[in-house]
Amino acid sequence: MFESYQFTAADRFMRYVQIDTQSDPLSQAQPTTEKQKDLSRLLAEELKGIGLQDAHMDEWGYVYATIPSNIDKEVPVICFCSHVDTAPDASGTGVKPILHQNYQGQDITLPDDNAIIIKVEDFPYLKELIGHDLITASGTTLLGSDDKAGVAAIMDAAHFLVNHPEVKHGTIKVLFTPDEEVGRGTAKVNIEKLGAQFGYTLDGGEAGSLEDETFSADGVTVVIRGVITHPGYAKDKLVNAMKIAGEILSKLPTELSPEATDGQQGFIHPVRVDGIAEACTIDFIIRDFVTEKLKAKEALLEEIVKLVMDNYPKATYEFKVTEQYRNMKEVLDKHPQVIGYAKEAISRSGLKLKMESIRGGTDGSKLSFMGLPCPNLFTGMQGIHSKKEFISVPDMNKAVETIVHLSSIWAEKS
Repeated sequence: MFESYQFTAADRFMRYVQIDTQSDPLSQAQPTTEKQKDLSRLLAEELKGIGLQDAHMDEWGYVYATIPSNIDKEVPVICFCSHVDTAPDASGTGVKPILHQNYQGQDITLPDDNAIIIKVEDFPYLKELIGHDLITASGTTLLGSDDKAGVAAIMDAAHFLVNHPEVKHGTIKVLFTPDEEVGRGTAKVNIEKLGAQFGYTLDGGEAGSLEDETFSADGVTVVIRGVITHPGYAKDKLVNAMKIAGEILSKLPTELSPEATDGQQGFIHPVRVDGIAEACTIDFIIRDFVTEKLKAKEALLEEIVKLVMDNYPKATYEFKVTEQYRNMKEVLDKHPQVIGYAKEAISRSGLKLKMESIRGGTDGSKLSFMGLPCPNLFTGMQGIHSKKEFISVPDMNKAVETIVHLSSIWAEKS
């Protein structure tokens, strides 16, 4: 099927990563940065150029498009989804993608900062990529494969399906979202307008990986209010909220930190401290694969806060829990065909299946609970959110193949 096909994913990817789409966790706008629309707008136009006449970007920066069915029987409508934004963890401005042809297993030193070295000992997956063409950034920015690799794979798959009508499929929806990296990727998704019954995000790592489980996630905000006075006359009066915050942080259990956990273990993680002596705010993220265990971690955190606050009777605190997302496995287990068909598509692409759990979340977490069961497929991305990010071109092409096979499997089995 793909023997003579000239894949376009890599070329698309190298164009897309040069468009700065970094999202902003402190912004209340939707999308959080207007520059995300620069890529969304381009994608809508390219989808129209492919032949998807309804492709458009809405006011929120979401891109919707439809690949019409080319089969007479009724087939469930499926959606392929990726996010356009890149993470705030490293600069996304002025990305210079570099193609390293025929990689031979060596460490890769990036030219714009020789201190940035992608080492095989740090990324053992490189041993599986010998002979591949790899793409990296230049050393001063992230690359943006999270998730422009997913975007490029979906765009190439749409291009393939439109130009190969012999591949039979039902109606397929394309969805590109902003703000996934700041936890707001589905905030303005119109599920009714999308019109899909099942979905797949393209936001995973190693080739062949399929993820049907994410963390369940809450956010906790602790606001500490101290007592402020002039520091020259503060004896027995001043209660410094920043110092209280420091004590709370120092008493967090080390064994429940991200740096001490892996596998199926959850954690309590402070992500931001902001304030002055009078009032200080600490933002936490609470994670566990078992939703019920979130409450136990939140109770433990509040107990630590209370123990510290007991030493400061003049100070007060607020403790607010906000639900962020839930483990998509709770939904996906009710729809085994969604995972079963993905497994078969990966196999048809000639890859070894790697079932994994995401120590994080994707748009699929929220979409699953919004009525669109949505596991996560690989793209090949590695070293994400860092200047050492890289991706294999053949891995991206295998993601394209997997999308196409999935589309035909849903038609075959309906």
